[in-house]
Amino acid sequence: MLKSLLKYQSGSGSGSESHMRKKLYENAVTDSLQSNFTSLLKLSEELLDKWLSYPETQHVPLSQHMLGFAMKCVIQIVMGGSFEDDHEVIHFQKNHGTILEDSMIFSLAGCIITAKLCTWAIYFLTTSEEVQNRLHEELDQVLGKDPIMPEKMEQLRYCRQVLCETVRTAKLTPVSARLQDIEGKIDQFIIPRETLVLYALGVILQDPNTWPLPYKFDPDRFGDESVMKTFSSLGFSGTQECPELRFAYTVSTVLLSVLVRRLHLLSVEGQVIETKYELVTSSKEEAWITVSKR
Repeated sequence: MLKSLLKYQSGSGSGSESHMRKKLYENAVTDSLQSNFTSLLKLSEELLDKWLSYPETQHVPLSQHMLGFAMKCVIQIVMGGSFEDDHEVIHFQKNHGTILEDSMIFSLAGCIITAKLCTWAIYFLTTSEEVQNRLHEELDQVLGKDPIMPEKMEQLRYCRQVLCETVRTAKLTPVSARLQDIEGKIDQFIIPRETLVLYALGVILQDPNTWPLPYKFDPDRFGDESVMKTFSSLGFSGTQECPELRFAYTVSTVLLSVLVRRLHLLSVEGQVIETKYELVTSSKEEAWITVSKR
């Protein structure tokens, strides 16, 4: 199971085969997001309508709502209605077992990463009125009164800065890991093949030598294009994003574009958020917010 989660293939799988599978999944995620973009928008608007119906004094359980939202996104976009028939599931498992296994891993990882990225992004926005207003201004300038469309995503640069800073400040994935598929060497140290290598990503993302005032939420850190291009949010992936995080970035952008244009996202006075560091960082207790109409 560990080898499967770390995308490791034993002797029977060649490097070229692994690369081909990875490319196939990346393209599949991109195509799925494009073809189901309206579903993302619809789910985001349904959440907006739900929050608009609440009294302004009502506390909203942010983590709970984001998990439900992410689950709907993953199920509807990744799985759709393809596996509603039992015979189809059995047939697919027999002929494409590896792809089904990877799809289930993606669904689990994609759901959790998306839920936590949305949770932390909204929470950090509630702590900074200035950042929230700047994001609202960008959304207003780029989108006007129109709904977000795929071709507009790249123009939402400040929104991307907010999400990158969310990943960094929250230490969204505090540890990265990979099984060494070939023997490696660092200085005089040999790393044998099939060694599990852990990358202390949470430490690097808040290293004061790289990030001044590392615990402050400041999207302007990514205002420099060179910083944006070299930012490695998952360690071993380099500047390349894993499919799960790319999925989460897209879903989060759509959700923020819907919520921030219609709502003020507000913190609950006196609330103290403590973090819990696991494979994906979460809050120890529920994160509560309130909302009001713009």
